[in-house]
Amino acid sequence: MKRYVIIGNGVAAARCIEGIRSVDLSGEITVVSEENRAVYCRPLISYYLEGKTDLVRMRYREEGFYDRMDCKVLYGRRATHIHKDLKEVELDDGRGLSYDALCLATGSAPFVPPFKGLETVPQRFSFMTLDDALSLEKAIEKTSRVLIVGAGLIGLKCAEGIRERVESVTVCDLADRVLSSILDADCASMMQRRLEEHGISFLLGDSAERFEGNRACMTSGKTVDFDVLVLAVGVRANTALLREIGGAVNRGILVDENMKTSVEQIYAAGDCTEGWDLSAGQNRVLAILPNASLQGFTAGVNMAGGFLKFEKGMPLNSIGFFGLHAMTAGSYEGEFYEEKTETSLKRLFTKDDLLKGFILIGCEERAGIYTSMIREKTPLSSVDFDLMKQGATTAAYSAVERRKKFGGMV
Repeated sequence: MKRYVIIGNGVAAARCIEGIRSVDLSGEITVVSEENRAVYCRPLISYYLEGKTDLVRMRYREEGFYDRMDCKVLYGRRATHIHKDLKEVELDDGRGLSYDALCLATGSAPFVPPFKGLETVPQRFSFMTLDDALSLEKAIEKTSRVLIVGAGLIGLKCAEGIRERVESVTVCDLADRVLSSILDADCASMMQRRLEEHGISFLLGDSAERFEGNRACMTSGKTVDFDVLVLAVGVRANTALLREIGGAVNRGILVDENMKTSVEQIYAAGDCTEGWDLSAGQNRVLAILPNASLQGFTAGVNMAGGFLKFEKGMPLNSIGFFGLHAMTAGSYEGEFYEEKTETSLKRLFTKDDLLKGFILIGCEERAGIYTSMIREKTPLSSVDFDLMKQGATTAAYSAVERRKKFGGMV
């Protein structure tokens, strides 16, 4: 009987379990979970604080999932070392787990810069896990002044989630715009306006330099008083387990299209990995839930002796704040076509007869068609791209291509 060990218990891990079971119905699966809870959708933690979901609806898989998959979960346990020659994972309680195939689905962790005086802040939180959200929920009240350090996706979703439950929310960031890793200045300003309309304040191009209790001393010389601090500066892939045994690691754990690492019988999936971005033509960390799901399943199939490739990875974000939604995908290179109003924006980036990426803000579009064009590297000369600019539509494909892609009558 083959022995499988999965380190981590997020979306990538759950899909890895399903991938294994799609090939091997009898192997022994053990999951090592630092969190004391079953797999859930982490992107929903802000919606929980906002009252738009609850703990039951946040589940990624139904109750009884692990029993149905016939796997064992070790809750509240942490893997401390991999003995690659022995094919054994050492746990923080001294136990050893032997494996024939191992998957690292270790995700990422908050990056906290070495702020001076951070230890003097009595109420400080990260915003990565459900436990973080539950702890933050206990700390805030209607009179709370909240300072969030970081204007990326995590910080802004936190701001949206708690805005109606506190007196004020201020977000600061050294970058000169919100969502600086995803949007340029024009696009970012649209999202920022929506957040400001709902009472969220910003200090951009400025950030905390040191803390004196409940006061942040900023790089600009300003001071900001607060009651609750949320640190959302950024995240880093959890790569230490593989790095310390000589595995190939860059910003993430390097994997091939089968999700294999450089170490024999060790695979990796999800936010801890770095793999090929087809839109940019280079390796990147693609820390988004759809990629974690596909990577996890791919790893599981291959661990169990099947064969599956993950070769459609690219950046893909679907975000929204107070009803203003944005979707981005691919890379922003080449020329771009733009439509812009006060409340919406569409940009389609093209290069070498290919759609390379897009930004859609406040648009009602069938974005999946644009996404498919990027993933499939559909030549623009093979479709009516002028029609596609007006709106994502299957009508832009030839009758033959529509039959091939979508079937049915044309």
